[in-house]
Amino acid sequence: MQALTPHVYWAQRHGEIYLRVEISDAQNLIICVEENVLHFKGQGHGAKGENEYEFSLEFLKPVKPEVKHKSTQRQVNITVRKQEHVWWDRLTKQEKKPLFLAPDFDRWLDESDAEMELREKEEKINKVSIESRVRKDPYLGLKKGFLFMYNLVQFLGYSWIFVNMTVRLFILGQDSFYDTFHTIADVMYFCQMLAIMEVINPAVGLVKTGVVPAFIQVMGRNFILFVVFGTLEEMQNKPVVFFVFYLWSTIEIFRYPFYMLACVDTEWKVLTWVRYTIWIPLYPLGVLAEAVAVIQSIPIFDETKLLSIPLPKFTGLSLSFSYILQVYLVLMFLGLFINFRHLFKQRRRRFRTKKRKAN
Repeated sequence: MQALTPHVYWAQRHGEIYLRVEISDAQNLIICVEENVLHFKGQGHGAKGENEYEFSLEFLKPVKPEVKHKSTQRQVNITVRKQEHVWWDRLTKQEKKPLFLAPDFDRWLDESDAEMELREKEEKINKVSIESRVRKDPYLGLKKGFLFMYNLVQFLGYSWIFVNMTVRLFILGQDSFYDTFHTIADVMYFCQMLAIMEVINPAVGLVKTGVVPAFIQVMGRNFILFVVFGTLEEMQNKPVVFFVFYLWSTIEIFRYPFYMLACVDTEWKVLTWVRYTIWIPLYPLGVLAEAVAVIQSIPIFDETKLLSIPLPKFTGLSLSFSYILQVYLVLMFLGLFINFRHLFKQRRRRFRTKKRKAN
């Protein structure tokens, strides 16, 4: 039986040579490297039908003697490792390419693409190595379950507030402005007391967010709700209550579902965009509405002397709570600046990460 030369296709990476020999149902294979020359011999169905095929290739640069090969029904795949991780200008020592040898375009990469592939592999290996060294949290599932339920309860609470206020607005019109507190306050009290967990969660390491921004937002809202609205009946019938509650609930019905999905490693692109965008107009409007509420409450606190701080008896005077409210107004806008800066950084970092993954 005459020995023939098969079609051979090659490609390379910095550390390896890949050869694809076009012989199907190969048998009696002999593949070895001796003195930097690859020898191949085998029987199977190739370009000249069922025959015995063989070839030899002297490599351009030194390779390791170990050869890996895998025979399939269609071809024989051979992998040879280079002695040095360098890019070769050609495969063989002889400048003229053998007639049976051709590039394997299915695996072909130029040098820059191969370097990029190598870096990606190294990054993946490093990531796996780091993850293997980091001790897994045995309570991770429990923590995620707790955070999911917390965000679900808050979402349901604020959704009820938003829908209730919207329906009443369409039915009653402006009349709904004046009894918002008496209709909504109980659920708002519940949601805002529960929101204290948003300060505790980062403090104990349940979530990786800053404690200060959460403290500013939660305590600021609770001050408005419990002190300004809760202690003054005269404030409870004012339209500003409607605008404060409506702005708060509009922000939260998008924020809490986003956090719920994050607990189950899921993302909706539209929800992500809305969550990181809608606060840009609504958050300053909410602070503005809170400031209006504080300004409207100042004369009431002056008149009623409620929460005034008594001075020594010989003065016969007391420090009006309105002075504290005036200081609070300044702190409110300072908090707006701090939180706005923090949220903008979050938004920029989020969309920069998404853009990098897309590329």
